[in-house]
Amino acid sequence: MATMRDIKRRKSSIESTEQITKAMKLVATVKLQKSRTKAENSRLYFNLMYQTIQEMLKKSTGIRHRYLKSGDSKKKAVIVVSSNRGLAGGYNSNIIRLVTESGIPKEDALIFAIGRKGRDGLARKGYEIKADYSDAQQISKELLAMFEKNEIGEIYLAYTAFKNTVSQIPTFLKLLPVDLAAAGPKGEVKEEKSDLLIMNYEPDEDEVLDAIIPKYVSSLIYGAFLEAVASENGARMTAMDSATNNAEEMIGKLSLQYNRARQGSITQELTEIIAGANAIDG
Repeated sequence: MATMRDIKRRKSSIESTEQITKAMKLVATVKLQKSRTKAENSRLYFNLMYQTIQEMLKKSTGIRHRYLKSGDSKKKAVIVVSSNRGLAGGYNSNIIRLVTESGIPKEDALIFAIGRKGRDGLARKGYEIKADYSDAQQISKELLAMFEKNEIGEIYLAYTAFKNTVSQIPTFLKLLPVDLAAAGPKGEVKEEKSDLLIMNYEPDEDEVLDAIIPKYVSSLIYGAFLEAVASENGARMTAMDSATNNAEEMIGKLSLQYNRARQGSITQELTEIIAGANAIDG
């Protein structure tokens, strides 16, 4: 049975932890307000870019551009956007699970990590970590160069889309080759129209797609960055709020346990005093 000293020590330790989780929740809340605004302001462009490219290519016929077909290589590049810190609930583990359950064989996947937690988690599971990045433009240039050289045949993006403070959606998106039947950034499949007009390119389709597809890839990666930052802060705020509530509940139970132990100690002392007094009188 725990002594009063043990209970008091444990209660003090949990109270210290509670102060830390409260502070982390406040920091995450402030960061969330800023990152949420950025994510929501960029989301319109993020989704519109995706839909525009999809619609443009649906209206095109007979295009045989290198960005529209898988390369000869079996290797698939997966851009994994996670965080550098933990204490964010299931934020990082959900992204790792998203990659491992994507259906891409481990031996064919090349991980391009953004965030230490995703990188380390996938490395422990035996995935090849090809590179670490922090810049959307840099990663898109290098991956497009690898795609053109047939070093990789497909490019995917794994990130967490921000829905609201308590809900974040792990999302797996195919960037290249452009998949006209794929779901969009929010998991929505846009219905095809039956009265599509033919798309004309000036000066020619290759030159136009050479210019616009890299911007498309870079924009989607950058948009995923912003969504992921907001999701991380939302997940951390929720996790720290839950941890604080759990700490308060444990402190309440320990306080009750301490008071019972204290009352028991007082009762025992009184009993011993009365017994001693009776023995003297007798």
